[in-house]
Amino acid sequence: MKSSIYDCVILPLSKIHNRAGNITIIESETNIPFSIKRIYYLYDIPGGEARGGHAHKELYQLIVAASGSFDVLLDDGQNKKVVTLNRPDYGLMIIPGIWRELIEFSSGAICLVLASHKYDKNDYIRGYNDFLTLKSKQKAIRITDSEL
Repeated sequence: MKSSIYDCVILPLSKIHNRAGNITIIESETNIPFSIKRIYYLYDIPGGEARGGHAHKELYQLIVAASGSFDVLLDDGQNKKVVTLNRPDYGLMIIPGIWRELIEFSSGAICLVLASHKYDKNDYIRGYNDFLTLKSKQKAIRITDSEL
């Protein structure tokens, strides 16, 4: 789980426009670097509520603001950054080992999530202190390995 918030990137998604409207197409391993195994979306989030609040051990995600806007707080245990998503033709790719919180949802926002794995409760790191402990152990292992 050697990962950094700087490894999480905004990916432009194809946008085909004509007078009848727009379409954005997302294809596994074509315009995103992983195979899609699960799709879900969040909506009707009450004002002031947050979603997420966890990290994953193996799961990659592409998060898209299908409608409205929201912020994604990314945390790698040392650095934090907030990414605002507000366009359906851009997605935020989150790699394993990153704590994420989805916050500041606009009224009517829809958060579309494409995931690299089916749901697996064992892939989640739900406690922030557990996340920090795991990250610090990995950092200690990297330092020890580099000293060899």
